[in-house]
Amino acid sequence: MSIFRKTLSAAAVGAVMLGSMVTGSVAQELKFFTIGTGGTSYTYYPVGGVIANAISKPPGSRECGEGGSCGVDGLIASAVSSRGSVDNVNAIISGLRNSGFAQSDVAFWAYTGTGTMEGKDPATDLRTIAALFEEHIHLVVLKDSGINSVADLKGKRVSLDEPGSGTYVDANLILESNGLSASDLTAEALKGGAAAEALRNGKIDAFFVVAGYPAGALVELASAAEIKLVPIDGAGADALTEKYGFFASSDIPEGTYEGVAGTTTVAVGAQWFTSAKEDEELVYKITKALWNKESRKLLDVGHAKGKTITAETALNGIGVPLHAGSERFYKEMGIMK
Repeated sequence: MSIFRKTLSAAAVGAVMLGSMVTGSVAQELKFFTIGTGGTSYTYYPVGGVIANAISKPPGSRECGEGGSCGVDGLIASAVSSRGSVDNVNAIISGLRNSGFAQSDVAFWAYTGTGTMEGKDPATDLRTIAALFEEHIHLVVLKDSGINSVADLKGKRVSLDEPGSGTYVDANLILESNGLSASDLTAEALKGGAAAEALRNGKIDAFFVVAGYPAGALVELASAAEIKLVPIDGAGADALTEKYGFFASSDIPEGTYEGVAGTTTVAVGAQWFTSAKEDEELVYKITKALWNKESRKLLDVGHAKGKTITAETALNGIGVPLHAGSERFYKEMGIMK
């Protein structure tokens, strides 16, 4: 079953559940809004669920301030699992999804038809709602693997994640900046829990993950096996950050994952995108709902990365134009001049 059909099925179930509360006139005002996320084991999916909850306000909900939803009147938003950044951008442009999360580098290249998207038609209708949080590139191995650098991956069995994911794009860029390519190793295309399980069972030697820490699949893996994170630093990281301004050197702190030392790696921004064709007033209201006081409470407790999602950083590192509705909100709030 396609993601689109799954989304429609979920929406239909939700509509039936709400049936006892919805009058005929209110039902006509019901709106659905999808958010493409990522694999269920990583960060996009749970954060997407928190945001979907924050911006939703189904018919019959109690009023904001009275224990009810403070989202957009009549809106039911849903977080949809996907293959990741590239998949989400393509789904937005094709109209399959209303919005989605993507890495800032992937989105910019798609919008401009450059970088890894060179040769493809620029996704000129892509628009930004907000910058969300920083994503770190994890290179995960078993502690006794003998793999201590990116160069040590040569000849090894390595999962680069699925084509269509931001991880796949960035893993290849990291290999390139270290003088390697996918042909120098046995490349696999495993995601989330499948990659973690394969590493634990000795079917692969390493895997890449681009996610806001802590990533759920890695928390579980670290509790079940002795792992380490391989540093992404030195000349290879310098070459990457110099060539692509989206990347920055950053650390994953000690204790993020059980028994895993602090590790220097590179990071990129996770951002929320939509299409220029989405209604300006609706996107304005969604952006406003994202940053209200009640949503702040949900973000703070909904996921470890939620506390770093703030209105003050909502425009950080944006390389794709804002949607007109979001731009209107940020100007009204004085966040944008």
